[in-house]
Amino acid sequence: MLAGEFTDKATILVVDDTAEELALIVGLLKDQYRVRVANSGERALTMLATGDMPDMILLDVMMSDIDGYEVCRQLKANPRTRAIPVMFLTGRTRMADEKRGFDLGAVDYVPKPVSPPILLARLRAHLRLKAAADFLRDKNGFLEREVAKRTKEATAIKDVTILAMASLAETRDLMTGNHIRRTQYYMSALATSLQTNPRFSRHLDEAAITMLFKSAPLHDIGKIGIPDRILLKPGPLDAEEFEVMKNHAAQGRHAIEHAEQWLGKTLEFLTTAKEIAHYHHERWDGNGYPEGLSGDDIPISARLMAVADVYDALISRRVYKDPYAHDMAVATIIEGRGSRFDPDVVDAFLSIQEEFRAIAEQYAD
Repeated sequence: MLAGEFTDKATILVVDDTAEELALIVGLLKDQYRVRVANSGERALTMLATGDMPDMILLDVMMSDIDGYEVCRQLKANPRTRAIPVMFLTGRTRMADEKRGFDLGAVDYVPKPVSPPILLARLRAHLRLKAAADFLRDKNGFLEREVAKRTKEATAIKDVTILAMASLAETRDLMTGNHIRRTQYYMSALATSLQTNPRFSRHLDEAAITMLFKSAPLHDIGKIGIPDRILLKPGPLDAEEFEVMKNHAAQGRHAIEHAEQWLGKTLEFLTTAKEIAHYHHERWDGNGYPEGLSGDDIPISARLMAVADVYDALISRRVYKDPYAHDMAVATIIEGRGSRFDPDVVDAFLSIQEEFRAIAEQYAD
């Protein structure tokens, strides 16, 4: 409230250890303000520690217990009372005294004996300033809450978008939702383990790891375009069928790009998902697909998914095979070190293989 009429509701705390001075100030203010009094600095601090906050404090400097400067210092050091304007009323009128008061955070310095018109005018001015500051603080707080709310909603929309798209692939394949959950946690564990590796550290901050976790479910989104006779074949694929199956990598990226085109813009949060979907079947030695990339040319996200996806495929039952034991799956990953997989990613996997085993058991089909 910025209009002058707010002052009949303002509360002023007057702090002075002289009864005559208190009576004088109270008599001057009582018709326009709610007035509270404290007859010592200690009493004022006690009142402010537990009671309602005043709109303004009129504070004497020279008091017998603790002086006004120390009271002001403690008020400004306390988050609960920091924003209350303090106006010194004092017989000390030297420039050094005024400077000390302002340095401690006071908003004004009124000399005694007090001139009623000057005190009332300055009170009105500072209360208007406080009202404006309170209004802005409340508005900023509201805006911050709204931004947090909108950010949370946007994050939820992203998560739902990814999971909804992933569920499309799930309906085509015989894999379960637990495969999606397991690969998410494998990816997060691998990335966290590689944070201290100089080759990976600058690429794997907490935000990147979160995005890897959220993007992992889309790694096989391209399988929605593979015919059932191939996708669900209860046996090994022949060469022609395998060529068709390999298309799921490129189709996964295209599916995500198509979603972006439908929305009319590129979505940054899907960049990692496109990398994983398109490149997670590339091999470290260049003999993978769809582009035959090798080494560090393969995106880090895809190199991590390659290990996570193969491990989970090995330990899971499929229409064409029985599940491997954990140790057999680990041996197969080791065999692919430096040929199929990035050696450093395999080493990270080996260092946390028991965490992989625990994830597999926790989210077993």
